[in-house]
Amino acid sequence: MQNRTGQGFGQPSLLPRPHIRTKQGLPGRVASFIHIGLFLPTLRFCPMRFIPYAFGLAATALLGSSMLCAPSFAAAPAPAASAAPAQPTDPNTVVATVNGEKITVADVQNAMGTMPPQMRQLPPTLVYPMLINQLADQKAILITAQKEGLNKKPDTQKLMQTAADNALQNAWLSQQVMPHLSDESIKQYYNENYVGKPAEQEVHARHILVKTEAEANDVIKKLKGGADFAKLAATVSTDKGSAAQNGGDLGWFKKGDMIPAFSDAAFAMKKGEISSKPVQSQYGYHVIQVLDTRTDPTPTLDAVHDKIRQALIQKYVREAVEKAAAGVKIVRFDPTTGKPLPDAPAAGAGATAPKK
Repeated sequence: MQNRTGQGFGQPSLLPRPHIRTKQGLPGRVASFIHIGLFLPTLRFCPMRFIPYAFGLAATALLGSSMLCAPSFAAAPAPAASAAPAQPTDPNTVVATVNGEKITVADVQNAMGTMPPQMRQLPPTLVYPMLINQLADQKAILITAQKEGLNKKPDTQKLMQTAADNALQNAWLSQQVMPHLSDESIKQYYNENYVGKPAEQEVHARHILVKTEAEANDVIKKLKGGADFAKLAATVSTDKGSAAQNGGDLGWFKKGDMIPAFSDAAFAMKKGEISSKPVQSQYGYHVIQVLDTRTDPTPTLDAVHDKIRQALIQKYVREAVEKAAAGVKIVRFDPTTGKPLPDAPAAGAGATAPKK
């Protein structure tokens, strides 16, 4: 688990998950897109990220192997047939065939759009032939699988149907959500939720987490005796994420970012102070040291653009899912008795404004 500064937590929920960010568009984000709408009891604690599902498992492996050999591809003389031609602009232009099945410029462009941002920065002379080769490999695999009758096996048909269902769900959700993600909408959200709001206090702290109060008191005694906080954290803290990487350093956080027991204690302390008594939470006993405090100014629109966009995505995905559910009859059954269950209360709608 990581906070927004990048420091980790060994305990999965000590810090509420930050608003996820993405610069990617919605199309192609199937599973995570659905999950955000269906499975979040509150929008602040978002367990999913938008992950490009561009090519599937086989294609990902192929892309990885293509990238590993990319330098030799760029440096070594290539056969004339493999040289990257001037890229045609007509999306229907055929760039390759596999057993007569066409691969077009549009196919390559779509594939490029689902690549990770860092890979899209590669030179076109490298990316273009690489993607053509990958798409050809995919078609070869598909043709071979069909020849072997794999598409007729029940397990495969279930997987294919699931993929088709997910694609259709994602397309409908994208249709519902994308119109709300304009620059004007993001700016309006910023003006309503950030501009003119009072600045928030932040604390930079580190901690040592142990199982018992006695252990925590022993840690406090050792720190008072001059023990090095970071070394002690690495040795005894059960929060291995922050202890191993950062000597217990949790970075900067606002009061609402942490669980209440921890925040209340940390924000009541002064710079340089170490908690005089253990702070109990559901994870054990914390010994906290406040390293610094500051007032967080109102962020610029650019600084929170992606965070706002994510909040809007979550809001309108939620609304779209509720709209779809309202148009059908859903009956849930008790698996042990087979009897219908009473209707579950509707989850709260709407998005919580992301914290500054």
